[in-house]
Formats: sequence, structure tokens, C-alpha cells
Amino acid sequence: MSMASGVYHHLGAGTTGEWSGVLARLTVRDPGVRTGTHDFVATRLMAKRESDGRLTWLEAGWAETGWAGGDKQRVYTYDTNRQAWTFYDQYALAPGDQIWISIQAARDGVWEAWLWWRERWQLLTSQRLPMGARAQVEQYVEVHTDGAGAIDVPRIAVDNVQVKDGDALRYWRQDDVPTASGGGSGAYCLDWATRFDTWTAGTC
Repeated sequence: MSMASGVYHHLGAGTTGEWSGVLARLTVRDPGVRTGTHDFVATRLMAKRESDGRLTWLEAGWAETGWAGGDKQRVYTYDTNRQAWTFYDQYALAPGDQIWISIQAARDGVWEAWLWWRERWQLLTSQRLPMGARAQVEQYVEVHTDGAGAIDVPRIAVDNVQVKDGDALRYWRQDDVPTASGGGSGAYCLDWATRFDTWTAGTC
């Protein structure tokens, strides 16, 4: 699924340093994604590394897309090995649900994405990626519009965001985790309750 055209909006933050993982709770909402388009709204975590001009990453979260899914919100992953969205419809979501997502380095260049579901962690994917044991991490609400206009995005909450340093977790706080963050974008606003572990984003 190529989405080189259209308009992207990224609402959230990324680390400037490298960590061995990232964990957060994501609230599911029902955005106004238009059926039959390449529109999407994704609330996701990511680990990434750029080397020799090539960007490698693994992301996981929930998304609603215009090309598939029947107007439903779905757990998903995307990685640069497969260059494709993978959806996990066995984990049925509804607006108002809160899900925990974790992305972490495992061993020998393997990175994993996990979902907390029914009182246990469920492995979504395990990918050998050229990122080593540490990478930059991100937390974003991402909006893509397939042409003119805007998608109505109810306020999406992200909280309890933590970065992993080896086996230890720490809250993603402004004084402890060097961070790059923009503000709102286009018709969408970003509001930090606590920089950078508790926030909301959506239509202004």
C-alpha cells in the first residue's frame, strides 16, 4: 500500500537519544476516516534507526484505514522488512478501549512488538532489523488524508509512556529523556498534560 501522495500530520514526540524500548497506553477513538480512500489515523509507538541514508523501523499501535477494515479500529504493526501493514483482527477493539503496546529489543538485532490483552502479553511480531540493541523511539498520533480536506479526529489520549533502558523502565519525562517535539499540525492540536508521558491529540 503506497501512500506517497496526500498530506501527513504527526502529533507527538521522539527521543533524540537511543533506548532499548518504549511502552504506553493508547486510547482507542473513532475517527472520521473516509471509506474507499488512503486516509488513515494511527496511534502508535515506533523504534527506528537511520544508517547510511536508510531508515529502518518497527511500529505498533491501533489504526483505522480507509482501504480496509470496515470503519473499524484495529491493532496493527508495520516494519521495514515487510514494507506492509499487518492487522490483528483477533484482538477486537471498540472506541473507548485502552490498550498497552510495547516495542523492545530482544536479542541479536531482533525487535518485538507486544500487546497486553486479557491479562497477558501477546507477541504481535518479531523482526530482525539492522538497529542493534538500542534505537530512537517515538510516540505519535499520525493522520494521513488522501487529498484535500481534513479527517475529524476525536481527542485521542496517550499516557503512562515509558522508555526502556536495558531492563529498567522510566517515565518519558522532559528532564530525563532528551526529546524532540513539534506542536499541532494543520487542523489538529497536540496538548501535553505532562511532557512527555501524558498527552492528547485530535481536531482542534
